[in-house]
Amino acid sequence: MNQRTFVGIVAALALVAGVVGALYIAPPNSSSNAQPEYFQAYPEPRAISEFSLTDHKGNPFNLTSLEGQWSLVFVGYTFCPDICPTTMAELNTIYPELQALESVYPIRVVFVSVDPKRDSINRLSEYVSYFNKEFVAVTGEHKSLFPFVRNLGMMYAIAESTDNPNYLVDHSASVVLIDPRARVLGRFKPTRQPGRLSISDSQQILADMPVVISK
Repeated sequence: MNQRTFVGIVAALALVAGVVGALYIAPPNSSSNAQPEYFQAYPEPRAISEFSLTDHKGNPFNLTSLEGQWSLVFVGYTFCPDICPTTMAELNTIYPELQALESVYPIRVVFVSVDPKRDSINRLSEYVSYFNKEFVAVTGEHKSLFPFVRNLGMMYAIAESTDNPNYLVDHSASVVLIDPRARVLGRFKPTRQPGRLSISDSQQILADMPVVISK
């Protein structure tokens, strides 16, 4: 084989390799440029003001408690008849897969009870442990709860007298994501379908978490 033929073959192989490379499409989420499909990020990460709550083990829960982990936060109350237990069960379903994701920081689920009158520490402990013993439940006085929940971009309201033992609490149904620097990044909003509860879709959370935590 003369030198001219050899050079021609190398050039042809290089051309083919270039074409194949141009046609190659990276698999989903393989690039840091991948964007979440369902997660609704706030325009900028939102700093959380200092707060003081208590967890289901009776320990203080404050801003430092949120640092060094990814926190999926849901606001509700243990007497909630539908949205709260369904959302907690959904989060428990995907929890093993969330734990298996590649991440420098652990991923935790935090349930914030906005019904301190009925949700004692013991009741919170029983409630959250029913779904998953690794979940964290927290509560506190309304003077601490309300600004904290507003800081997350959510709300709650007790529209009737608490003298009624079966009073209901209106609250946001989104699942908020807090980063390891204790900043609110955004939320997974409920999916609304006729005849179904408006809850955050656990499979959407599972699909987007690898993308969000990789950024």
